[in-house]
Amino acid sequence: MSFSSDEVNFLVYRYLQESGFLHSAYVFGIESNVVRTNINGSLVPPAALLTILQKGLLYTEVEWSVGTDGEVGRLIEGLSLINAVMPDAKGPKATGSTSTAESNPESGSRGSAASPSGSRGNKNPQASESSNANATSIDDSSPSTSKKAVAVSTFYPKKAGKPSIDAAYTAPDHSPASSETDFSAGGSPVPLEPMEIVGSVEIPESEACALRGHEGEVFICAWNPNRDLLASGSGDSTARIWNMTGSKAHSSQLVLRHCIETDGAQFTSNKDVTSLDWNCDGSLLATGSYDGYARIWKTDGSLTLTLGQHKGPIFALKWNKYGNYIVSAGVDKTTIIWDASTGKCTQQFAFHSGPALDVDWQTSQVFASCSTDQRIFVCRLGETEPLKTFCGHTNEVNAIKWCPQGLLLASCSDDLTVKIWSMNRDRCCQDLLAHSKEINTIKWSPTGPSTNNPNMNLVLASASFDSTVRLWDVERGSCIYTLSKHTEPVYSVAFSPDGKHLASGSFDKCVHIWSTQTGKLVHSYKGTGGIFEVCWNSDGSRVGASASDGDVFVLDLRKL
Repeated sequence: MSFSSDEVNFLVYRYLQESGFLHSAYVFGIESNVVRTNINGSLVPPAALLTILQKGLLYTEVEWSVGTDGEVGRLIEGLSLINAVMPDAKGPKATGSTSTAESNPESGSRGSAASPSGSRGNKNPQASESSNANATSIDDSSPSTSKKAVAVSTFYPKKAGKPSIDAAYTAPDHSPASSETDFSAGGSPVPLEPMEIVGSVEIPESEACALRGHEGEVFICAWNPNRDLLASGSGDSTARIWNMTGSKAHSSQLVLRHCIETDGAQFTSNKDVTSLDWNCDGSLLATGSYDGYARIWKTDGSLTLTLGQHKGPIFALKWNKYGNYIVSAGVDKTTIIWDASTGKCTQQFAFHSGPALDVDWQTSQVFASCSTDQRIFVCRLGETEPLKTFCGHTNEVNAIKWCPQGLLLASCSDDLTVKIWSMNRDRCCQDLLAHSKEINTIKWSPTGPSTNNPNMNLVLASASFDSTVRLWDVERGSCIYTLSKHTEPVYSVAFSPDGKHLASGSFDKCVHIWSTQTGKLVHSYKGTGGIFEVCWNSDGSRVGASASDGDVFVLDLRKL
């Protein structure tokens, strides 16, 4: 008999997930490096830790009941787990009636936490109690707080001196002061104007279409730029293309299974699909997975190319504007430019000293990348050194975005700041400090010169774990509006094609739609799971969203 610490850690990790202790599982997963092991979680049955503990208790009861002569002495039953491991328990404590869960209120105070089929561990509320498989239908996924952070930290554990993981995901402060106080760039409190709500904002169920089929959390979704096809990527190792053009749109889906070939046979990768992007004409979809491969698919669901060069999870990938190159960012600290016609690696850039978290094209051959190493590099295809290195963030840089004109680069970080950079300067042009917790993502409005909305001012949106979204006048470096109706971390924001509205998605299960002209909440819809991603279709008539409970849904705004 033998077992490793990795095996023990994995069972503890799974127990925490199944019991609903997602944040504890998140922290434990980072400290124990469970994702780095070769254990296939899909083969481990639900409640594995509890099952082996129960068997151990039964063995201990038998061991204590049988004397050295092999004869059964005083029968011991109902042995508690604590008494079984106490040094002196076998003597006088074993001969009497041992305490049980029924006689110890504390041992049963978290009933569902100790029960293999407890409701907290069941991510499908409609599943029967007898279905252990349903109790962990998303069994091998990392906690929903930050999939990227789990993968980063398991491949590259945090160094001493870096903020603890507890600081990376802290429950929002919903006290009156937090919703009514702003912090300007100078750090002084400024009263916030309460957000106005226009009439009845609730989107009726008749205008919401739920798309069901995924068997895991859905981390990402994106509309085809030319057709009403919605792509989604999930923890169930699949991407899906939903056809929303017909009358029975919700029943039309293509399943893109992410498999790995071993010895000539295809096996499901069992890894999350967490990044996807359509090419410029909508004919091809690129996906990135935690199995380390990028893939290119046609709109009919057929796989055309598999791109393999990264050593570990891929966090982001983007097509360039001409559709001839794809750039990807990985946990292996590198970024890669791929030839989209051949699937070959054209150039690999290894400038970062930590996992690369995001990438974005400036031109058809120049892109920027950011990393946990707090740096941003601007690189050009064919060049062996970065064109520019931006330093200034004091914590991980989560996302970067070039403005529509390609002149300014925005970045957001766990250091609570949004920074604006220019290729003409070495230091940031603007340092926007107002959020009180980590900033997860940023988006530029599709407005200003060289856009379809040239007469509207350019605006930057930032979304934070402090439950707010902020709209920024980048030129002045000032916050225009603070959108504060969410009650949990905001994971995604997206501008409508005309720039007049902003959609936001939060782990409070709500999608809010705001007027960018007035800062007012104009539409709202509450789903059944935390929202990871929101996106608009090409004509601005529909909003897609992906959720932690495996649902994808589409909101039809044409009749509102």
